[in-house]
Amino acid sequence: MNIKQHDIQGNEQAALWNGRAGRAWVDAQASLDRLFAPFENLLVSEARALAARRVLDVGCGTGATTLAIARTLGEEGACTGADISEPMVAAARARAKREGAHASFICSDVQRHAFRPASFDLIVSRFGVMFFDSPVQAFANLRHAARDGAALRAIAWRSAAENPFMTTAERAAAPLLPNLPARKPGAPGQFAFADQGRVADILEESGWAGIDVRAIDVECTFSESDLLTYLTRLGPVGLALQDEADERRRARVVETVGAAFEPYVHGAEARFTAACWMIGAHVAAA
Repeated sequence: MNIKQHDIQGNEQAALWNGRAGRAWVDAQASLDRLFAPFENLLVSEARALAARRVLDVGCGTGATTLAIARTLGEEGACTGADISEPMVAAARARAKREGAHASFICSDVQRHAFRPASFDLIVSRFGVMFFDSPVQAFANLRHAARDGAALRAIAWRSAAENPFMTTAERAAAPLLPNLPARKPGAPGQFAFADQGRVADILEESGWAGIDVRAIDVECTFSESDLLTYLTRLGPVGLALQDEADERRRARVVETVGAAFEPYVHGAEARFTAACWMIGAHVAAA
């Protein structure tokens, strides 16, 4: 991929997360925090086990994981969240201010951000590393920001085939919304890190050592109201519905997609298994 293609994809991601997608995630903050709490807990446990003191949270979104780690570190440490989305970073900063947390936030593209060298002893990410237009450049820059011996712990989705819950809405809505964007294998997006070998190669090429990419399966739950938020605001279908001016078609899409999720609904909640990678690596000591 040439430099011009990188710039185009980078601009597309910036536009997406500073536009409707970013605002939708801010609006759905509480729902998403509940959904992704198990992953937050995994990364907090890693920070605690590694006795980290200076932590960088990549793709921090509205700051849930950043703040959870900051609470764990206490006054002796600090956690910095970085994200490309101005709406989400603004929400994260507001949350940190309300909490009085030892956390700060950077609104920047971590692929190119001028981090102070060797300033973090742990870099984490909860579903924030799959959106780079140049992942080798991104992880090389993160390695530059990490001190000798520092660790990397990132969670990313495995393949779409292993995560049918996440593509149910698209499959159900496709006949009604023919202009839904097609997912492109390997392109920046939710399932960009589906290939375990590719992930390992990216880390190796960017200078990380001790690479360990292992499968984890995590049980997740949505309340009934959270599921409705997910269907109508988030993902390709949610974004398409925000543009849908025909109220009858919009209602039909919501009804059709809602019915498609019935196999996952048990009483007042929806449950599914998230098939992910726990990505681990470290910076080799000099």
